[in-house]
Amino acid sequence: MGTFLNATNSVLPLFLIIILGIVLTRLKVTNRQWIEILNKYALWIGFPALVIYSLMHLKLSGSSYSNLILINSAYIVFCILLAYPIAKIAGFNNQMKQTLFLILCFGNVAYLGIPVLQNTLGESILPVAAIISAVYVFWLFTLAIILVEIHNPQKSNIPKLLLNLLKNPLLISVFIGLAIVFFQVKIPIPVEKTIKLFSDSVTAVVLFSLGIFLGLQEIGKIKEWGQVFFFVILTMIILPATLYLLIKLFNFEDSNFCATILDSAMPLGLTSYVLSVQYNLRVKFVARMIVLATLLSMVIIPLWLVVLK
Repeated sequence: MGTFLNATNSVLPLFLIIILGIVLTRLKVTNRQWIEILNKYALWIGFPALVIYSLMHLKLSGSSYSNLILINSAYIVFCILLAYPIAKIAGFNNQMKQTLFLILCFGNVAYLGIPVLQNTLGESILPVAAIISAVYVFWLFTLAIILVEIHNPQKSNIPKLLLNLLKNPLLISVFIGLAIVFFQVKIPIPVEKTIKLFSDSVTAVVLFSLGIFLGLQEIGKIKEWGQVFFFVILTMIILPATLYLLIKLFNFEDSNFCATILDSAMPLGLTSYVLSVQYNLRVKFVARMIVLATLLSMVIIPLWLVVLK
């Protein structure tokens, strides 16, 4: 019990920010326009600064991130392709199958995952968190979107998709950070401090934005949440537990093991919601899954921290 309380206390400040966003939205202090502004700041300034600052202090000598990238990639690809048997067994239509490509493994590894890893595992985990986030972004905007496009009744535009991937600020910031380390670029102290200021600001901004988003969602009827609850449990407990057992079984554990499992158990991210709107998929289902998953993560994440000790 003590371990669970300690784990809860380590992530509670993050969820208090989300709750504040929900409360202020319900009180009509904030509105949907705040989300767009805060998310643009996070996407184009805050998170790139956090990723670059984290990677600037990365020590390449003696460390290999190949296993980290391969294990996370294998897990993501498996989860994406799992949409086919699930859709067939459950008898889902094409629209729901497309939606599954976006929800089965794309947890909030950036907006929530990075702050959680930082709070629970310390500052030293930030380069790992940045790399994992980049891996998730890569597969989301390549394989997952390509499959959505393939099953789209309208004509696909793969070149435009690849161009959007190359313009993604998170991936660009990863390349910039790695280039600074690889070429041993000396960043002037005032510039480094400026990057750190932006880096320190992003956690509260994105969590508050997430709270506003949750506060804007309609509750609906209880019976409408059954399917949502099933997929939340699948994506936050069953699939991460499968990954956990496989890593243990094949002895792939390393210093990044905890970060990999925690990120695999994150609640569904907002990017999946944005993409579901763009492709006219099950928008209400995705929104409700984000709401329920984020609320349950206040219990599920501490439980995973207990498991991971």
